[in-house]
Amino acid sequence: MGGNKEWPVSEPVEVGSSEAVNNSIWHRVKGKASITVDGSRMDPEGKWSNKDLDPVLPEYRTWRTYNFVTYWISDAFAVSNWRIGSSLIAIGLSWKLALVAVAIGNFITALVVTYNGLIGARLHIPFTIQARSAYGFYFAYVIIVFRVIISVFWYGIGTYTGAECIQSMLFAIWPRFRNVPNQLPESANITTRFMICYFIYWLVCLPFHYIPPHQVRWFFTFKSIVTPIAGFAIVGFLVSSTGGGEAIFSQGNQVHGPKLGWAMMNGIYAMVGNFATLGVNMNDFARYSKKPNSPYVQLLVIPVVFIVMMLFGIIGANGSKILYGELLWDPLLIVDNWTSKGGRAAAFFCALAFLIASIGVNISANSISVATDLSALLPRYINIRRGQFICAVVGAWAMTPWNILVSAESLINFMSGYTIWLAPISGILIADYWFVHKQVLSVPDMYRPDGIYAYNRFGTNWRAVVAFFIGFVPLLPGFAKSVNPKVDIGDGPMNFYYLGYFYGFGVSAGLHVLLSKVFPAKETMLHRSRTDADVAA
Repeated sequence: MGGNKEWPVSEPVEVGSSEAVNNSIWHRVKGKASITVDGSRMDPEGKWSNKDLDPVLPEYRTWRTYNFVTYWISDAFAVSNWRIGSSLIAIGLSWKLALVAVAIGNFITALVVTYNGLIGARLHIPFTIQARSAYGFYFAYVIIVFRVIISVFWYGIGTYTGAECIQSMLFAIWPRFRNVPNQLPESANITTRFMICYFIYWLVCLPFHYIPPHQVRWFFTFKSIVTPIAGFAIVGFLVSSTGGGEAIFSQGNQVHGPKLGWAMMNGIYAMVGNFATLGVNMNDFARYSKKPNSPYVQLLVIPVVFIVMMLFGIIGANGSKILYGELLWDPLLIVDNWTSKGGRAAAFFCALAFLIASIGVNISANSISVATDLSALLPRYINIRRGQFICAVVGAWAMTPWNILVSAESLINFMSGYTIWLAPISGILIADYWFVHKQVLSVPDMYRPDGIYAYNRFGTNWRAVVAFFIGFVPLLPGFAKSVNPKVDIGDGPMNFYYLGYFYGFGVSAGLHVLLSKVFPAKETMLHRSRTDADVAA
């Protein structure tokens, strides 16, 4: 390509036209060629939006009610959720109390996910745009950065899980792979062999980031069929090998007194934290809903499918302890035991099913969320597809998930920790839509920095900001203790920390409503909603 090539200059296009929406435009910036992504019908200049951030057009609203069902079946039947069920046994709960923690935690999750997802299904906008109406046009970017960091971490953990699947598959088809010499120190918390598997999974996952969100539902449907088969196969093996369910379900609590109560609360907290990210960003998928009320099905499907999956983890933990003499809190560790006892084919196919599951979870809960956020930060140059590939590069290698997943206790601590930010974010988003603005918003103004959601010249809704900080700051001592056990803060702040999600969500939501009633932002209180259709009109 010659250095003096002149790129064609695009003619101005009408807002909402197919040319504005569908064409990528080459232009010159300071003498250098630069490529931009598909233009926005809501923001022709491309400073605040692009095609992927615009309200979803009718032809792309392809998600039906059953897609939300298969989406959650797909997400529930995954290695990470099996681990959580096993982790509850590892911290001392009996299977009965563990199931109670699962039921309570996931019912709360279902409420948050559903009532935030309904906003996306009605307005067809992603979280990044929705946040502008609650937090103010510019402060919404601060909230977006919080979620980027969290989702990037989760992408790394998902990559670690996928690497486990690759390792189990290689153990099954090539037993000598176990003998690969380790060249890394013990303090690295990862071996050379596992690093190879980590890299292979990363490469396998890359092509799936090319699938657009409105079409990825088919992958979730496929995954919702394949993965449960593997889960039932492992559970069936454990039950039959231990002489039936009586032995597995005979183990009681390992802790007692006040410690049991707080272990229970810690377990509930972990359940809520498990999908606290989707409590914030369910709109990134719900906005593709064909019908505005389809997300209601989540109130039923989330508790049911997660109780089943966590039960698998509980059976896996207790069953492995009986069968192998140690608590194996990861289903792939159970599968790995099969390869030395003639079950290599079964081990391979179970590991393959969980590999498919891990790819689906990394897409649904992590990469698309990060991509949407990055697109909001740089809408002219990053769309969802590009953002997913950026997430794949940064998320898998910029953090070290092998250090987080060293033990069951560290997993619980990590999951509990980041919810201190997600809880107030979710609480304010839901409170703002349902109670402050009473379901009446102006979608076009969410795309204008000088619109009604600027609130002031700083683009910040101070009411939401105050509620947000009060929702998480008191929890920071407990968070510090969970990250560094050497920090001495006493039992009181730590116990309060175990109530963190409920405090953060409830206090932030309530305070935001109170401040909005006492000091109303009158310019944002409308008599009727305005949608993207009003722009064309």
